Amino acid sequence: MRYFITLSFDGTDFHGWQVQPGAVTVQGCLNEALQRLFGPATSCVGAGRTDAGVHASKMVAHFDVSQPIDAAQTVYRLNRMLPPTISVSDVSAVDDEMHARFSATSRTYHYYVTTRKDPFRRRYAMRLPFTLDFERMNRAAELLLSVTDFTSFAKLGGDQKTNICHLRYARWREVEDGVWRFEISADRFLRNMVRAVIGTLMEVGRGRISPEGILDVIAAQNRCAAGESVPACGLFLVDVGY
Repeated sequence: MRYFITLSFDGTDFHGWQVQPGAVTVQGCLNEALQRLFGPATSCVGAGRTDAGVHASKMVAHFDVSQPIDAAQTVYRLNRMLPPTISVSDVSAVDDEMHARFSATSRTYHYYVTTRKDPFRRRYAMRLPFTLDFERMNRAAELLLSVTDFTSFAKLGGDQKTNICHLRYARWREVEDGVWRFEISADRFLRNMVRAVIGTLMEVGRGRISPEGILDVIAAQNRCAAGESVPACGLFLVDVGY
């Protein structure tokens, strides 16, 4: 039987989602807890692979067991075993054909920046050391919806089979005085793509690239044509759609 787990985590002290030898990862911690509950052959598959330092307010994973389980009790027991930086909110039975990664139809990320020094946001937002024109950045972000090949924003040496992604929306919003949030949703994202897109939009916001110039970056199909990736601390996976 297959079950979906919905969880959230503070990624600050993790080396990303995916299991890595000698490194503490979210998937590794969750696998250890599942194996204590259901045996050493149990492991989970996530909806995606967040990088080191990236957070999630909603991540989805699946695992398989041979017999039905008490979902509510499993949530309780997992939360007892997992570190305080990982929280499971739901465990639910799904069809065996459902896959946390391949059945997902959308992913949504938010990225936070702050224009002022704030000790309570230092782990969850990028402090801007420069001024940005968010109107220009939103003009550029709107143009992203007209393209599908995001090779220029893909991490070099990635193992993805295609760089085609279909964006549903991309925009900046001021969520409170001095705090802005970039919201982006697509059917899929390339590794490091969101942080590279944001870094390039910041080049637009600083006046180094025109809003329309982002199309030239995309047409180059070259990671070196895009801006630097922004720090991981401000990035959150906030939704996975099925």
